[in-house]
Amino acid sequence: MCGITGYWTTQRANRATIEAMAAAMPHRGPDDQGIWLDETQGLALGHRRLSILDVSALGHQPMASATGRFLICFNGEIYNFLDIKKELGDAVRYRSGSDTEVMLAAFERWGVIPATQKFNGMFAFAVWDTHQRILYLARDRFGEKPLYYQLSPGGLLFASELKALRPHPLFDTTLDPTAVAEYFRRSFIPAPLSIFRATRKLPAGSLLVVRGMPGRLTGQLIPYWSAEETAITAEQQRFAGTYDEAAAELEKMLGQIVRSRMVSDVPLGAFLSGGIDSSMIVALMQAGSTQPVKTFTIGFQDKEFNEAPFARDVAAHLGTDHTELYVGERELLDVVPLLPQMYDEPFADGSQIPTYLVAKVARSRVTVSLSGDAGDEFFAGYRHYWDTLAKWARHQRMPRVARRAAIEATKAWAGTLAFSGLEKMGSRLPSPFDKALNSSKIRHKGEVWAIDSFDRLYLELITQWQGSPSPVLGVDALDDLPWKPMVRRPSTNLRFMMLADTLSYLPDDILVKVDRATMAVSLESRAPFLDPHLFRFLWTLPQEWLLRESTGKRLLRDVLYKYVPRELIERPKRGFAVPAGRWIREELRDWAEDLLSEPALNDSGLLNAELIRRRWAEHTARQVDWSHGLWTVLQFQAWREAS
Repeated sequence: MCGITGYWTTQRANRATIEAMAAAMPHRGPDDQGIWLDETQGLALGHRRLSILDVSALGHQPMASATGRFLICFNGEIYNFLDIKKELGDAVRYRSGSDTEVMLAAFERWGVIPATQKFNGMFAFAVWDTHQRILYLARDRFGEKPLYYQLSPGGLLFASELKALRPHPLFDTTLDPTAVAEYFRRSFIPAPLSIFRATRKLPAGSLLVVRGMPGRLTGQLIPYWSAEETAITAEQQRFAGTYDEAAAELEKMLGQIVRSRMVSDVPLGAFLSGGIDSSMIVALMQAGSTQPVKTFTIGFQDKEFNEAPFARDVAAHLGTDHTELYVGERELLDVVPLLPQMYDEPFADGSQIPTYLVAKVARSRVTVSLSGDAGDEFFAGYRHYWDTLAKWARHQRMPRVARRAAIEATKAWAGTLAFSGLEKMGSRLPSPFDKALNSSKIRHKGEVWAIDSFDRLYLELITQWQGSPSPVLGVDALDDLPWKPMVRRPSTNLRFMMLADTLSYLPDDILVKVDRATMAVSLESRAPFLDPHLFRFLWTLPQEWLLRESTGKRLLRDVLYKYVPRELIERPKRGFAVPAGRWIREELRDWAEDLLSEPALNDSGLLNAELIRRRWAEHTARQVDWSHGLWTVLQFQAWREAS
């Protein structure tokens, strides 16, 4: 795992600039730094190395191919590099045991785009073709590794993190209002947007091919793989076997995938929460290992959020070398000031804090850690899938006339509450009666009843800032945001939600959270579920093999129970969050009040200060829990203050 950066501009390449860009990411590569320049072309490449495969100096980057035609800066791992090496044959002579050198040999043999289509792994790379004067930027199929770029008349800048672009004088830090609006809806900024108007995230499964001369550069975005196309095609090619045969195939496939992710020349372990996904990964790791696998979890004093006892029981059953660390509230709160620099742009997933802490614990003993990420998206594990299906069923059962009446009634009631003293009574009533006296909640219920398509209902229900108006000035409705429907919709509503999450929530929230948290402590994280062959296989299965009634991950559970007793797994899902609502009312009250003051909110020129202040007052008075929406505002304001 590494950090990459570079530029191609009209000016002569400057060593001090590229060194500063690479030096901005020491956490992504503490073991080595490499620089390459072509001064006359105005081209520079920078690399920070975290040594995983072939830790010797032979793995130094930027690395040139055997003929010198291709030069690469690479971040990630190619899990099938030994298979590719075998396919290339004995004619190729290698200097090292790194996957990077195999990639270069593949570019020499097949070309950059065809070779990239063969890679199975997590990666972001830049490749300079010295013969054709073409620069290629690429990102892996699911977006596990990040890559930002700015392409303008002045030239091209790129990097693994935004902070590495800041040392370059061409970097444009003008905010993008659309990205800000998207952030408040989702708590993250979806690709290809970034917080800065001129900078984009390279979409997952894509290559950016940059040609021309500095000052006249053109970039062509080429998708080399599509999760959407793969899913829709696979859905039409149904698995021909029985449920038991599918379970056997899943177990075999996962075993092979996990073994390929355990190849490492440095110490390796796994995160273990005791849930289905991480337990499955650890079980297969232990089954394929002659030594106890190192596993890691953190515990909390608050029982509502603590999963450490469950992880401990699973670790004891599997016989892993388990490390458990309990963290207090002070340790959790101490992470909050680190978040703006860690994530580089506004990001408000509350589990980012414990994710950083468990990564820090793991890094004390290993350099690589496997995780169960993507289990919920691939195996229909989210509770909100079932909840949304149930809500839509109620929508469908209610006659249109009754729905219109309900919409008008909620509007009228919300208006009455807004201009009366009744709303103040809400804080003194138990749930759900308190919500019945909150005009914002009532207004949002009416807006939900007005939605006439399942797809839009789902997108509205997963928003972090619910109800109108928007906290961003000039944006009031979901239709104002650039959500683009899928080209070909899956056959069922459940499949739509799973694919929508795979295309956006997974790469832009879950994988961002894990990448930044682990890289902040120089730990490589690998997610075995993120395998294109597994993804395709799961989409060939009937959906009832994944979600039955209100229980998800049916097939995965049945495979897991061969390794771990059912009673150690079957319990309500807790997640990996923090009590942000209480924090901002109590321990973080002064910090929050400062960031949510009227002058601070007005300073950006983008935020609806009156609305945010009203919800802040309702939250602190315990009239209604606005913690999700307010946390997005606080992280946005904290990021602005730190930038």
